[in-house]
Amino acid sequence: MLANRTLFGMFILQVAGEFVKKLKDSSIKSSTKIIVSNHNWELTPSQEEIDATIEQMWATGGDIVKYVTTAKDITDVARVFHFLSEAKGRPTIGLAMGPTGMISRLLSPKFGGYLTFGALSKGQESAPGQPTVQDLIEVYRVKSMDRETVVCGVVGKPVYHSKGPILHNRGFAELNLNYVYVPFLVDDFAHFMSVYSESDFRGFSVTIPYKEDALRLCGDKVEFVAKGIGAVNTVIREKDGELKGYNTDCEGALSAIEDGLRHSGLATNSESPLKDKLFVVIGAGGAGKALAYGAKERHARVAVANRNYERAKTLAESVGAEAIELEKLADFRPETGMILANSTSIGMEPEVTKSPISKDALSAYSLVFDAVYTPKETQLLKDAIEIGAVDVSGEEMFYRQAFAQFKYFTGVPAPERAMRDALSSPPVAHKGTLPTRTPPPRTFPVSAQCSIGMFNGRGLRVSQFVCAYPFKNGWSFSHSAHFGMLMERSQVPSGSFALRY
Repeated sequence: MLANRTLFGMFILQVAGEFVKKLKDSSIKSSTKIIVSNHNWELTPSQEEIDATIEQMWATGGDIVKYVTTAKDITDVARVFHFLSEAKGRPTIGLAMGPTGMISRLLSPKFGGYLTFGALSKGQESAPGQPTVQDLIEVYRVKSMDRETVVCGVVGKPVYHSKGPILHNRGFAELNLNYVYVPFLVDDFAHFMSVYSESDFRGFSVTIPYKEDALRLCGDKVEFVAKGIGAVNTVIREKDGELKGYNTDCEGALSAIEDGLRHSGLATNSESPLKDKLFVVIGAGGAGKALAYGAKERHARVAVANRNYERAKTLAESVGAEAIELEKLADFRPETGMILANSTSIGMEPEVTKSPISKDALSAYSLVFDAVYTPKETQLLKDAIEIGAVDVSGEEMFYRQAFAQFKYFTGVPAPERAMRDALSSPPVAHKGTLPTRTPPPRTFPVSAQCSIGMFNGRGLRVSQFVCAYPFKNGWSFSHSAHFGMLMERSQVPSGSFALRY
């Protein structure tokens, strides 16, 4: 099959070369540019195979080369960034399809990509892992990105629910910093960090499930609080290439809970409102460790409940706390006025009707905190409000830990007001429509796609219409080539979804 694909690729490139030659030999004078394009719908080939194919594509005489792969892992995208960086001034488009390939679209201009693609709005994506045009321009600021742009981002699985990109990128824009913050959907934390080891990949927010992996990877270079908690949520690549770990979850969450107690009149201690209170943590992961450690440091009495009781016991023993089986938490009511802090992902979008504890069981608590911030008002918090408890949203923790991370990333204080405003009034996607076209007559007896677009100053606009020409015998291949034209504005109706920086 591989041999067949190789022969097919050679045949396509031969046809492309003949096609390009005929166009350029024609007497028609035009500023139209010809794209020679290759899509691999199965995987991202080796660097050697990619480089060889791209050279063959340039040999066709096209004006622009577009090479698109499918990312099985986020580390596959590094090979796309490599060939873009080595393009030697030749206009090259490089993208990786699929959920783990999204960073190829977000960071394309940093590595010299000729253009990137975005959907008119959510639901109108033409390929897997495609962001919207509005997000590319307004959130990720692709038009101002260059090779000097410093990359930061959130590392996790899942990760695309994170509002970190909206928050941090607004902060960078406010201070006119040449930084960008992107989501990294990662399957293996250590492997990801080893592949993206360049100095301009500088700061990482670490979320579920990699906070303990981050602690191990940073080795001895972990701040005191993070070491005590046993979890790292912030990793900074220092100038010497070494990784240093921090934890901003602890202070972000505990300060928000303390302020909630103070503002509601429940603070009874001048040192910390948490002193001597019974503080119940649900979850024994990274965020749970931060909550338990921080509460204990503030002289609260701590209990830990977790679905896996052994993990609850391990965390409880590390901070001098009591362990509880999660199933028995509903009957755990030794006193009233307790504090409940959920550190799990239960109730996160899309499962917004779920809660880690029943509403009836909340009657013993005076304050309920939920680390989940999407949605802002979770089912747990709705139940807490109904029974009269003080509610503290994970959004406040999110803000506070992010402000601390911002300073670690950049060395300057976060513009807090602007960053808060980013979430209170984020960009609203404008729904767009594309013209419907009648397909042109069939002209190529090969498996190919023809797409047309136009270039207008700093933005390339392309039509949605794509016409496919299959082999007569019905063969299908996992990767195909297509020839495209960048046309003068007058030649094509206004369209939609490619961006030229």
